[in-house]
Amino acid sequence: MNNRNHSLIYSGASPEKVEQDLKILMDFQDEGITLKELNQIIDNSLIPHLVQYDRPEFQSLYNFLPERGAAFGARIALKYNQGVTNWQVSPGAVMVEELCCKAMCRMFGLSPDGDATFMYCGTYANQQALYLALHRKAEQCGFNFAEKGVNGFKSPERLVILASSEAHFSLKHAVRILGLGDQSLIQIPVDANYRMDVQALNETIQNIKETKDIFCIVATAGITSTGSIDPIIPTIEAFEGLNAWSHIDGAYGLPFSLLPEKKHLFNGLERADSVCWDPHKQFGVPIPNSLLFVRNKANFKRMAIYGHYFNREDDPEPNPGLKSPPSTRPFSALPLVTTIRHQGMKKIIERLRKPIQAIQNVAAKLSKDQDIEVCHKPDLGLLCIRIIPKNFPEDRLDQLQRYIYEKIKSEGKRSISMTRLGDKTVLRLVAISPSVTSKALMETIETIRQIANDFI
Repeated sequence: MNNRNHSLIYSGASPEKVEQDLKILMDFQDEGITLKELNQIIDNSLIPHLVQYDRPEFQSLYNFLPERGAAFGARIALKYNQGVTNWQVSPGAVMVEELCCKAMCRMFGLSPDGDATFMYCGTYANQQALYLALHRKAEQCGFNFAEKGVNGFKSPERLVILASSEAHFSLKHAVRILGLGDQSLIQIPVDANYRMDVQALNETIQNIKETKDIFCIVATAGITSTGSIDPIIPTIEAFEGLNAWSHIDGAYGLPFSLLPEKKHLFNGLERADSVCWDPHKQFGVPIPNSLLFVRNKANFKRMAIYGHYFNREDDPEPNPGLKSPPSTRPFSALPLVTTIRHQGMKKIIERLRKPIQAIQNVAAKLSKDQDIEVCHKPDLGLLCIRIIPKNFPEDRLDQLQRYIYEKIKSEGKRSISMTRLGDKTVLRLVAISPSVTSKALMETIETIRQIANDFI
């Protein structure tokens, strides 16, 4: 057992302290040490600096400890260390992934002609979705994007993607990797609840459609900062006639479409050309575990690169490595399958519902308080707030929120996050685990108030 202080969810130590503690682990020698000795080093030097995601005080990010059924599947995957690139390396693992992808399409009510591929993270899923969008645009222009790249377009500078100003930063990674640059990402303003403003979207389309080539729109089902869900149907309908690719970034929010009371927020999902999701968030499966869905499985053919020793073009068996880039990929499907089989959908839906209810209950309570500004109406399990003590100078409010965030981080007793909404610095509470109850969230609010009083 380690000597960790269990009143802490992590050490709260400085980078210098963490670095110093971990140097012993990097002391590579000619002779090895026993696993018992290694375990003692890990227990004393590393474990105190790891965050306990299952604690009710962890209210900052989307991380989740493995659910028991997921951990069971992960142990099997680790024991046999199966690659899932093609049929040759593991027929069983490949077929599990193929069947899981089809089952996930059915679970979310996506097109029967659709398919999915496992990815390392939502960032890579967004990147591949934009590549597919650009590839299809090239086909519309009469050339193969895989062969000519952006140089095949007569005016590459005209290519643009439209997305909310609150969309995930991975879209910037994507346009840079694709060689388009930041100028190709046009950000659409959001409404008062941080959802993409459909009127602004339509106006932008009308203003640029003669001078720009819009090849993709990205709607976000679960904005990173607030959890807000962009209006999916109006977004897709805005692109009718443009023949542009529609992508839904559901890395965080997609599973909440399984809740009957939230399903209306996801209407039109099945009409999107592609959708991404990170099961390692709410489903409690080990990282990495992400999926990219496409409405038409034939779209994955744009990713295929064939080899002579495997992934041959004439192979009759399924080869997942033809659908997305990693030529070595883990057996990520198995923990997802085993957690669903172990829990059952009824329990999964209950687990999804509890954090949302906790956030909504706290938002309702805080809306009546004079010293707390609730910055949005929560769609899902995120809440952004601002503490505003009576008679506190407005020009120092951002400084106060930053002070509170840094103070909580250094204490190590709980974890919250901080972000920017418009021109304001705000505190952000995230409920992923069912252990994050209304009571736990309100305890954090009281901690915030106490720190604010000390600051004053």
